[in-house]
Amino acid sequence: MKKISIVLTAIALVLSSCADFLDVKPTNQAAASLSIMNESDAKVMLNGLYSALTTSSFYGRNFILYGDAKSGDLTVQSNGRGYDYMFAYNHSVSGYSMSGFWTSGYNIIMLCNNIIENIDRLKEEGTTGLDEYRAQALTIRAMVHYDMCRLYGKCYNDDKSSYGIPIADKTVPAGAQLLRNSVEEVYSVVIRDLDDAATSLSKKKNNGFVNYYANRALKARALMDMENYSGALSLAEEIINSGVYKLYTNKEWAASWSSQFGSESIFELGMYVNEGDLGNTGCLGAQYILGGGNGRNNQIFMASKAFLELLGEDPDDVRWEIMGQDQVGESEGYLRPGSCYKYYGSKDMKGDGKASSSAVNIKLIRLSEIYLIAAEAAARTSNASKASSYYAEIHKRSPNLPVPNGITAAMVLNEKNKELFGEGLRFWDLIRTNATIVMDDTTPDVKVTTRETSFTRSFYKCILPIYNGEMNANPGIRAQQNPGY
Repeated sequence: MKKISIVLTAIALVLSSCADFLDVKPTNQAAASLSIMNESDAKVMLNGLYSALTTSSFYGRNFILYGDAKSGDLTVQSNGRGYDYMFAYNHSVSGYSMSGFWTSGYNIIMLCNNIIENIDRLKEEGTTGLDEYRAQALTIRAMVHYDMCRLYGKCYNDDKSSYGIPIADKTVPAGAQLLRNSVEEVYSVVIRDLDDAATSLSKKKNNGFVNYYANRALKARALMDMENYSGALSLAEEIINSGVYKLYTNKEWAASWSSQFGSESIFELGMYVNEGDLGNTGCLGAQYILGGGNGRNNQIFMASKAFLELLGEDPDDVRWEIMGQDQVGESEGYLRPGSCYKYYGSKDMKGDGKASSSAVNIKLIRLSEIYLIAAEAAARTSNASKASSYYAEIHKRSPNLPVPNGITAAMVLNEKNKELFGEGLRFWDLIRTNATIVMDDTTPDVKVTTRETSFTRSFYKCILPIYNGEMNANPGIRAQQNPGY
């Protein structure tokens, strides 16, 4: 296997506030090779791992934002407002704005490896009862490898033999120099880890933590990339038919954002005051609103015209209830419902029950997505009845729109766009299906020179570069830089 140079740095473990682990002694010590000696230690380490997932440079903000800002679902009022470099596809080998994906991703993987290897050591010594913790770490390691491969490598169905990311499925010394594996090799390890973990994971709802069904949902996502639609359909149906989760009714949908761990939440990251909370300027929620009288005029993104037109197919669509108005420039003086308040809990910004309205949990996997995976996979395998049935359950959010005959994959993807707007998935669907990405540059004063308005995944900036800091630390990686950089 080919290997690429990476620098893995230590990360301090921070105890999460999750209620299940309140009896665990906190620690702020970096992971040592023999730091897990018993089940109590394993709980502390696992808490630290989940805390690391909420970092702003990965799932706590930037990874979700990346999937929306680069998809055409969002637009900006003006240039130079911060994270608009995602919207502009303005990234280079010397720009460190998105290098956090690389460093944070491998820090998380390092924590996973430490947990897995220490538990394996304890099991060899006769300790029992740790399989669940190991399986959670394995699942998270697979998830991060998968998402990093999508950031830095081509889609599996585009060129699986091209460079993905370095596989780090074991601890390595600081300064280790691993070279990039192929996309196919990375996906192979992702599927291997997910399947290895699945048999030891609980099938009960596990608020704030990975369980069996979160594991299966992650595999279904990967199988869709691999065009294994029958496999993805089977996994999606297993989750749906388990009865562990339930779709929100139309009356429940908007209110679900102001509560934690609802009936649709398969994997939801806890964001806690004084821990993952980034406040009203840095939090994920603040990036999706602009003005509208809420004193957030310093923020960046708003819904694009294309998305508003799509959701506007039914003015009574329940998903309007989480959209608020934006003031787009004083000279224009007009309002439009372009702000998304999912990550503030509601349009009145009441949060999800915590002391801070900006410390709102991030719903990484919802049951709605699983229904739409099932519908798309069924449509692509010519199972018209299942495609229509699963599609209809989400289409109910638009009460004035009848379910059309002959559900196609394109119809499902449009419904998915409406349902999961702001949840960081749209860009990956466009890349996976090789659809045209159309960016909304019509807002006054916006001039983008780093990309065209319309392009497909062949545009080289749909993939991130390996940044200079990594290449300087490991010269071997320069020969494996992504094309165009």
